[in-house]
This record gives sequence, C-alpha cells and structure tokens, in this order.
Amino acid sequence: MDGVGSFGAGRTGSTIDPITFAKQPTTILRVLSWIFSLVVFASIVNEGYVNFGSERLHCVFNQNSDACNYGVFVGLVGLLACSFFFLLDYKFSSISSVKDRKKAIMLEIGFSGFWTFLYFVSFCFLANQWSRTSPEDLPLNQGADAARAAITFSFFSIITWAGLTVRAVQKYMLGTDMTLFTTEHMDGGAPTQPYPSNSPGGGGTETTETYQSPPFTENNSAPTYQIPIY
Repeated sequence: MDGVGSFGAGRTGSTIDPITFAKQPTTILRVLSWIFSLVVFASIVNEGYVNFGSERLHCVFNQNSDACNYGVFVGLVGLLACSFFFLLDYKFSSISSVKDRKKAIMLEIGFSGFWTFLYFVSFCFLANQWSRTSPEDLPLNQGADAARAAITFSFFSIITWAGLTVRAVQKYMLGTDMTLFTTEHMDGGAPTQPYPSNSPGGGGTETTETYQSPPFTENNSAPTYQIPIY
C-alpha cells in the first residue's frame, strides 16, 4: 500500500511529493474516472438531443428523455465527486485525527461502490435504449457518435470506479498503526509532550538529591586488652 502509517498514509504532517502522488494507482484511477465522467456528461449535453423539424429537442436514446437525464446526472455528479476525492487524497496525510481518517475512508468506500452500481445501470439503460432506436429517429445519423461515446465510457467508468472501491477497501483493511499516534491524535487534538525535557537547552532543570546510607554499621575493630605486667 501507499506509505506507512494510518490507513496507508504517512505520518501526520509529512511532506507530500507531487510526483509520487501522481504515480499512485488511486490517483491514476481518479483521473481516469474524471475524464470518463466528463465524456459521458459532455456527449449527452452537446449532441444527445436532436430535433425533427421543430424547436422541440428529443433524446437520441429512443426519444426517452429519462435516459439522457440519467446519463447527465451520473456524469456530472461523478465529475464533481472525482474532484472532491482528489483533493481529499492530496490532503489525507495532513489529517491528524485517526477517527477523521477512518470516516474519510468509509465515505470513499460507500460513494465509490454506489457510483459503480449507478454506472452499471447507466451502461445497461443507455445500451438498451440505443438498441431500440430506429434509423428514422436520427436523420442524417445525428447524435449517433455521442450516444456510442456515452455508452462506451459508461462501461469504462464501471471499471475505474470499481478499482477505486477496491483501493479504498484495501486502505481501510490496512488499519491503523497506533504507534504513530497519541491519545490526543485519536481525539483530533494536538500532541503534547508527556514528560519534561532533560535536554541542556530546556527551561527547567530537575535536581535529585543523592544520599547513600549504609544498611548496616559494622564495627570491625577487634577488642583489645593489655597484658598485665608483673
């Protein structure tokens, strides 16, 4: 996994190398998901509607406006979500609280898994409606390329969003290296120094009085007596 520490990230406040961050698999998948969502959204908005000799526009997917609306919704929200999670990934190492990191990972798992499902529905829905579209509904084959692009990149988005879900689950399963955090980090506070510093430059000095008392007092002098002189 990427880095060492809590949920795959480095120590709190560690410097992030932009080049290393750009090479991470999660970042690559995020950028691809952003591009695919943009293609799905832009294809339907720009060329997903045609008119038939009137001012009223019809959806190229079997004239079903729900299909176009659904594709625009999934693509637009996916585009915004990729931007949000991209910034979250970049700032993840600066989050000091382990609880906040866990919440961020759980949010990513839930959203990425849900959006994988929505893109699967989008692919099936758009492909089904496109198969029912007759050539008469598209004079001069208008919007055909946009419809195919929306279907194709909806399928690609299933793969990238599923990959993001797997990566988020791996980060969650990695758990927490509790040796890198104190109790204040768990609560989101700033770390404090639990013991006074004994360095020479410290403000306070600690003096200890040494006293050594022998446990026993022994009198090793032998008894003396005088030899009487006769």
